[in-house]
Parts: sequence; C-alpha cells; structure tokens
Amino acid sequence: MSTRRDWATLEALALSPKGQLRYSRDAGLEDILAASEDSCKISPYCAWVLNNIVTKQTEDIPLAIELSSPPKSHDKPETEFCKPSEDSLTETKSPVKLNSSRVEGTILLYESWRKMDTQDKLQQRVELMEQHSKAVANQAVEQLKRYDEMMELKLRQEQDQRREMLEKSYKEALGQQEKLKEQHRHRAKLLNLKLREAEQQRQQEQERLRQEEGRERMRKLCALQQEVLQLVQQMEPNYKQQGSLRLDLSAYSNRGNQLCSMLSNVVRSCSERGFPTQEDISVGDRAVQEMRALVSNMHRDVAAAEGKKRAEEDAAKEKQKAAEIEQQAKAQAPAPAPHQIQTRKQGLQKKAPKSLLQRYRQTLNKCDECLKSIDQLITSKDTQVKMMKTELQKAVTTPVAQISTIGGTRLRDIFDKLNNLLIGKEVSSRNRSISVKAHPQGLEFAYYKLAEKFVKQGEEEVAAHHESAFCIGVVVSGIWELHPRVGELFLAHLYKKCPYTLPYYPSYKEGTPLEDYQRELGYLVVNGNVEQQDVFLKRMSGMIRLYAATIQLRWPYGTGQGPHPHGLNHGWSWLAHMLNTEPLSDITPTLLFDFLEVCGNALLEQYQGQFWKLLQLLKDEYIQRIEMNVDSTQMGAVNRLREFLRVTFQHKEIPLPKGYLEPSFWRR
Repeated sequence: MSTRRDWATLEALALSPKGQLRYSRDAGLEDILAASEDSCKISPYCAWVLNNIVTKQTEDIPLAIELSSPPKSHDKPETEFCKPSEDSLTETKSPVKLNSSRVEGTILLYESWRKMDTQDKLQQRVELMEQHSKAVANQAVEQLKRYDEMMELKLRQEQDQRREMLEKSYKEALGQQEKLKEQHRHRAKLLNLKLREAEQQRQQEQERLRQEEGRERMRKLCALQQEVLQLVQQMEPNYKQQGSLRLDLSAYSNRGNQLCSMLSNVVRSCSERGFPTQEDISVGDRAVQEMRALVSNMHRDVAAAEGKKRAEEDAAKEKQKAAEIEQQAKAQAPAPAPHQIQTRKQGLQKKAPKSLLQRYRQTLNKCDECLKSIDQLITSKDTQVKMMKTELQKAVTTPVAQISTIGGTRLRDIFDKLNNLLIGKEVSSRNRSISVKAHPQGLEFAYYKLAEKFVKQGEEEVAAHHESAFCIGVVVSGIWELHPRVGELFLAHLYKKCPYTLPYYPSYKEGTPLEDYQRELGYLVVNGNVEQQDVFLKRMSGMIRLYAATIQLRWPYGTGQGPHPHGLNHGWSWLAHMLNTEPLSDITPTLLFDFLEVCGNALLEQYQGQFWKLLQLLKDEYIQRIEMNVDSTQMGAVNRLREFLRVTFQHKEIPLPKGYLEPSFWRR
C-alpha cells in the first residue's frame, strides 16, 4: 500500500465516528465516566499507530509501542501493555494489509489499557482517600485532644480565677478587718481623749475649788492680819501714857510688833507660793488670840496703874501746900529723860522723813488736780469729743509703744512727733490729723496720758527687756526738759505705782481697808485677788530701772543750757534715803540691785570717793540688816546684791549697763 493511500485511509478513519473521539491522559474519574457514556469515537493515537505500522512494514524489527514516548509520564503498566506480542511482531514482519478492523482492535486494546489504568488510578485515589480519611480521623483525634486540653486549661484558669477571687475577697476581708480595727483604735483614742478631757476638767474643777478655798483662806488670813494691825494701833495710846503712869509697856509693844512682823511674813510667803495652808490660818488665829490677850493684859495693867495713880493723887492733895515749893523747884530743874528714851537703841528710820512725805503728797496732788481739770473731756458723752479723745490718746501712746533699741534715727523721729504734738502742731495718727488745740483740755489730756504711758512702758516693756530702759528714759528726759508738766505727772504716776522710787514705804493706818493698803504698797488688786510676789517685784524692777536711766540721760539734740530737770543728785538722795530706812523684806534688795546696775556707773563717775563710802556702808552693814528681815525663801535678791558688790569691789569699777546708748547708737 502506498503512502498516499495510507493517508487517505487515515483521513477516512478520522472522519469516522470513532475518529471524533477525544482522549486526555489527565482526565479525572468524573471525566472518564462521562466519556464512557458518550458514543464511541476514534482514538487520537490512530495516527501514531498507522505511522508506526506503515513505517515499519518492511523492517525486520519488533514493533514496540512505548506508551511512554508521547507522554513520558506514563506508568510502567502502560509501557508493558503497549508492547506487541510475538505473534503481532511476526505479523508485522510480513506484509499485511492494514484495515480498519485491525486498527480498531488496536484502539480497543489501548482503551482497555486506559480503563485498567483508570481503575488503577481510581484505586490509588481511593487509597489516597482512605489515607486522607485516616489522616483526617487522626487529625480529628488530635483536635479532640487539643480541645480536651483547651477545656482542661480553661477549667484550670477558671479555678485560678475563682482562687484569685477568693484570695481577693480574703484580702478585702482582711482590709475591712484592719479598717475596723483602725476605726476601733480611733474610737478608743477619741474615748481616751474624752476621758483625759474629763480628767482635766475634773482636775480643773478641783484646782478651781482649791483656789477658791485658798482665796478664802487668804481673805481670812488678811482679815486676821488686819485685826492684828488694828490691835497694835490700839496699843499706841496706852503706850504713850506709860510715862505718866510710870508703867513699862515696852514688853507688850515689842511682842505686838513681833506678832505683826511674823504674820506679815506669813502673808508674804503665802502670796509668793500661792495660797495659805490651814496651818498658816492656825498661826494667824494664835497670833490674833495672843494679840487680844496682850491688849487685854495691857488694858488691865493700864487700869491698875491709873487706879494707883489716882490713889497717889488723892494722898498727895493733903500735902499739896507743903509740896508746892518742892514741885516748883522740880519744875525749874531739867526733867530727866525717861528710862526708855535713855536706853533706846539708835537704829534706822522706820518711817519716811516729813520732807519726803510732803513731796510725795504734793506730787500726787498734782496728778489728781490734772485729772480733775480734764474730767469734762474724759466724761463727755458727745460722739465727736469721744472720737477726738480716742485719736488724741492714740497719737500719744502709739509713738511711745514704738520706742525700741533699733537706732537713734528712728528714736529721733518718735521724739519729734511727740514734741510737735505737745507744741500744738497737727500730727498724723492712722491717716488722720489731730492736734491738742482741737479741745481746750486737749493739751492737759496729752500731758496726762503721755506721762501715764511712760510709766506703763516701765512696768511692762522695761520689766521684760531691761536694755529698753535707756531708749525710753532718754525720750522721757528730753520731753521733761521741754515740757516740765510732763515730768511732774511722770513722777506722780511713778510714785503712785511704785512709791519706792521716792523712796517711801507706806505704813498701815488704822481703819484703812487692807486692799487699799496693798494698792498703796504698789500691788495690783483685782476682785480681791492680789498679784503674785514675783510679778510684783518684776514690775517694781522695771519702774526703778526706768527711773535710774532717766536721771542720768539727757536728750542729745536739746539745748543743754540748763541743768537736768531731774538729775543724778536725785539718785544720790534716793540711795541715801534707802540706806537710812529700815529694809522691807525682799523689795529693798531687789530695788537696790536694779538701781545700782543701771545707775551705779554714772553715780561713781559723778561722786567718786563719796560713792565708794556709800557702797562700803551698804556692803558692811546695811546688807546684814536686810538679811535679818528676810527668810530663806527670799535670799535670791540678797545674793544678787551681795555678788554685785563683791565684783564691784574686786574690780574697783561698775561697768556700763547693758543697753547703754553709745555715741554710735545715734548714727544708726
């Protein structure tokens, strides 16, 4: 068969129904099943079959159908299947004629192979599916394990959360418990505080009752002292008659004075330590009873002496004529002094000299007269006058209260402000202008209030800060020099509050209320309560220091032409009078120490040797007299004075006091 004819056959086959068949080596199981349902079509390998047959008809080689040649990815079963049998090889060696039946047989053979191959692949796919199912099952088992583990983890987490919640609740409960404990402690603390407050109130109530009882005992003791003083006063008329009655009553008088001194010491010691005890009241009662007995016995003795005197006078009347010549002779002869006067011990004065008393009363009268002259201004009900009085008082007292040791420039401004006010100029007081000419009594009111404020600064400011005495004293000295009326009122207020600056020790007068007598001594008495002794001594110390600073200073910017209005000669006189007067417990050593500490240097520079003699007298004799009049509880002031004198005689000088105004002070 020629080649052209073979290709014609091939074309005929291609146009046949089987020749229209399509094959795909990659077709899946679904495609194979779908293709099996279609009508039979020619295989696409027909051309390959014909080509191999035609080309190898005349060759003596076996026909090998290598199924792996067209698609090299065919498996081994397919290759073996494509190898033709020996019969077929034999047949191919001989010239045969191809026909359609043979080709169709070959195609059917290939299709059966493809079916087998498909089954193998399907089997492989089933195995793969089984393996996949097994893998999926294993995966499901593993996922189930993971799920169990996840659930176990979740359960464990929930248990941990519950455990944490329990622990948190436990901690909250502990915190609440601690909070309750803290509240309990706070309530206990408040309760303890309330208990302490109640205890303090109870103690305060007990203290109040104790003070009331003490004040009652003090009033009773003062009443006993007053009665003793009155009984002593009752002795004086009888004591004065002892010369005419030829009766010695000195024993009664001495014992009465001893009882008065003893009771005064008891009252003074009680004032220092607070309140008297029942034992002190008992001492006062015994003193009063003994005093009454003394007065009764004295009256009995005086009555007996008077009866005896009357009897002697009756007997003497019969011899009157005979005795006239003898009596006239006795009248012409000098009368002998009484025995008591001849043997009387010469000592210190117990009362101030009449000149001092006269000066004391005159000075206080000036203060009372000034107060009466401004009575209309003080007692006025007019609002305008009241406001003017208040502003004028502030203009006087405010600058004085601002006096300090900061420097001379500030001190000079204060002095000029006070001086301008007193000479009639307008001055500003809290953004208001005021003048003493605003009222007819304005100037006298300013004098009175300024002097009063100076003394008040002494008992308050100087008492607390001793060095301020010189700044206040130099202003007092300068104002005194320009306005003598202020100096007179200054002394009046000073003598009224501190009579020891005269010096004057007020004595008790019969019928004088005890509170008035205590005020006369300088004590502050408020609602029947007398100030403590240490407070009293502190105020007296401040005023005597201000007085000592004033008498030695002069205002440096004044004229300086005349003498000091109240100079050091008054300091010498004060010290001489103090040493000539019987000392009074602890007030005398306190005032002597303060005065000498402030003014001792100036007096030594002024009087030289005479002042040393005065100090020697104080050291050798007077200080021993002071010790005789004080008890052991009042020795502090005596020891300070003794030490001051010891250091003074050791160094032969008295140093400048603390706060003394040096020349550099006025340049500040």
